[in-house]
Amino acid sequence: MLDRMMTLTSQTDIRELAHRCFGGIEVRLLWDADADGCIVTVVDLSTLEAFEILVGDRSPMDVFHHPYASLDEQRAA
Repeated sequence: MLDRMMTLTSQTDIRELAHRCFGGIEVRLLWDADADGCIVTVVDLSTLEAFEILVGDRSPMDVFHHPYASLDEQRAA
């Protein structure tokens, strides 16, 4: 997953809108111009475990501030 995120974020049509890092967890809110949508990426810097969430119809800032809750919603859908 981390390799995919590195590829995703290196594309020129991806723009970072927000970034935060706390307690070794890095969260980024990205805009994908080609898909006309937002993605939130999360990386645990201590383990390098990573995942991404397609924001869809949800509030991008809600997903950015609560990515683990949003991941549970995405998995349930």
